[in-house]
Amino acid sequence: MNHDAYSDAYIRQILAENRTIAMVGASANASRPSYFAMKYLKEKGFRVIPVNPGQDGKTILGEKVYPSLAAIEEKVDIVDIFRSSEAALDVTRQAIAIGARVVWMQLGVRNDEAARLAEEADLQVVMNRCPKIEYGRLSGELNWAGVNSRTLSSKRPLLGAIGVQHRVIATKP
Repeated sequence: MNHDAYSDAYIRQILAENRTIAMVGASANASRPSYFAMKYLKEKGFRVIPVNPGQDGKTILGEKVYPSLAAIEEKVDIVDIFRSSEAALDVTRQAIAIGARVVWMQLGVRNDEAARLAEEADLQVVMNRCPKIEYGRLSGELNWAGVNSRTLSSKRPLLGAIGVQHRVIATKP
């Protein structure tokens, strides 16, 4: 697979069919990108499980933090890697060992050896992308903020804004 460019259909399929995400490198610091991404994905209906050995047993956004992928007690679909490119290989090996379906490396994280290993084990791979940003782009939410999402269509987005509450504004007769 070409990891320099992913089709919208590939990303959309991953986000639509996989609902449980283990976020390796999740932070309890509200100003960190992993915290912000976790909060957003939870609001969209994803089950996000934080993994951070330094926060083991604590909670982040109401979710119990685990020290490793192997310690998680439920099935994980996506392993979202908020670690360095060098660390991605070991995390990918762990993702394969727990039977994850997808290895997703965050913005700035790329490890071609990890991608090859994951694909040999029949896992899908995304590198140098953020699921929060991709979800927002494919659901049309980025357009609301005036961001050029490179997606222009008159069709309703297939992902939809799961978890977003729509308010009906009453008008006076």
